[in-house]
Amino acid sequence: MSEPRIIVGIGNPGPEYATTRHNAGFMVVDELAKRHKLKFARSSRLRGWAARAASGTPGFVLLKPATFVNNSGESVAAAVTEKGFCPQDVLVVCDDLNLPFGQLRIRPQGSAGGHNGLKSIIEHLKSEGFARLRFGIGSPADKQGRDYVLAEFDSRELKEVKDLVGLAADCCETWLTGGVKKAMDQFNKRTEDG
Repeated sequence: MSEPRIIVGIGNPGPEYATTRHNAGFMVVDELAKRHKLKFARSSRLRGWAARAASGTPGFVLLKPATFVNNSGESVAAAVTEKGFCPQDVLVVCDDLNLPFGQLRIRPQGSAGGHNGLKSIIEHLKSEGFARLRFGIGSPADKQGRDYVLAEFDSRELKEVKDLVGLAADCCETWLTGGVKKAMDQFNKRTEDG
């Protein structure tokens, strides 16, 4: 029996990237794994690390692609095919330069919005019809976008990141149990209002 939902965290593998802005998606799925006492296992078939929650309702899979951000779609498409998911069963968590730091925005579908990881997933799934939770990292004042996303959160941001990752994980849990509309109502407004 296949699990009804999959949550994908976008990020780059390797300790040198662990606390960079581009790895916000990894941070959120790591938090979910911790909450549910799940262990990630490397899967060559899925080209990433997967953890499966079989107990409880609903069951779900967590996925961290090992393909680097720009090729995330290779891993996501493999997981969707193997597990028998539809695009509507997928929630992708990623960083977003276009949102202020700390703002969350979940949507049921949409374009890549300039994010290469989302672009890759759209190309490989041949669909924009998957949910995405964007984790606002703010925009760079004095760096190119690539340098900014691959840099670590600054000292001011680090004080808030743990709480923000927890809030994003709460949003994922709401998506799992209540659907995307409930998650949008609860978390988009909350973070936009501050």
